[in-house]
Amino acid sequence: MSIYIDPAVGASLRGFEVPEKLGFGTVMAPVMFRAVYQDGCWSRGELVPYAPLALDPAAKVLHYAQSCFEGMKAYRTEGGGIALFRPERNAVRMAHSAERLCMPPVPESLFMDGVRTVTAYCANLVPAASGESLYLRPFLIGTQADLSVSASTSYEYIVIASPSEAYHAGNMRLWVEREDARAAVGGTGDAKVGGNYAASLLSIARLKKRGYDQSLWLNPGNRKTVDELSGMNFFAVMDGELHTPALNGSILEGVTRDTLIDLARDLGYAVHERAIDIDDLLELVRSGTCNEAFACGTAAIISPISVFGDGDGQYELAQAPGPVAERLRAALLDIQEGRVDDRFGWMQSVEPVSLKD
Repeated sequence: MSIYIDPAVGASLRGFEVPEKLGFGTVMAPVMFRAVYQDGCWSRGELVPYAPLALDPAAKVLHYAQSCFEGMKAYRTEGGGIALFRPERNAVRMAHSAERLCMPPVPESLFMDGVRTVTAYCANLVPAASGESLYLRPFLIGTQADLSVSASTSYEYIVIASPSEAYHAGNMRLWVEREDARAAVGGTGDAKVGGNYAASLLSIARLKKRGYDQSLWLNPGNRKTVDELSGMNFFAVMDGELHTPALNGSILEGVTRDTLIDLARDLGYAVHERAIDIDDLLELVRSGTCNEAFACGTAAIISPISVFGDGDGQYELAQAPGPVAERLRAALLDIQEGRVDDRFGWMQSVEPVSLKD
């Protein structure tokens, strides 16, 4: 099924100017992709000017949180081309999130139509500076209008984009969250759904008042082992080896996490996926055995951690940023931005669309 291109798309793009200061997710590209699920079938996709959505006040997404999304990036490569990073992984993960919320998965072909079409038409909006990118946000929402507690019968798949800097620049100060839980045992912790992020907001508001940047969440079942940050996975470096929490049903299977595990092993590092006891970790930081830690995610890339805050005080990392995080970040960006050969086959090139006057 061919993609419909709204005649107003060209004018929207030609009239758009990228500001000098990007921030993260604040500058929105002037076009978006959408497709509708109705009567058991998906419509063909369409590229239209960016605009507010028309939702009935009784739409399921507004009352029962039928909403899932992905975060991914398109990069401007060293030779001037445009490429997506591992988009097939995002398609698979979004299908998993949709199924967890009793939503029809977006077919991979339609998912890719959306992200590739938006990228192709927004090629001129992809920043050129290292670490910057066109951040893509595909999402799926339930739109049926009734208040019964049941799955929607109609949905919209939408892709928006934002020329962006990295999500968090510089070192991060983490607060160990021992009061609240972001996810529940048997819940949606391993799905990328809006409710997980809503559940983290109170903790973030509290820790900001204490002078910290992000929550470090503990496993909801035992409240003793490390899970992840609100929007990033966690790594610690101990005696030159990498340790990261094993996937356990309450941790999101991050694309960047998976990438760094493969990349680190390729660079000769030992990587351990295991349960990490928070009290053991803090003691290892205090003793200097754990001298480096970092968080990772599509939006943030790699963010070094400088301090863990806990009820009994602060635990400072000896190296922030540390050499392992810096080496991995440089190696990942070299692949994403086309400075080295993509020996893993992670990048997918996108042919820009030339707009006619």
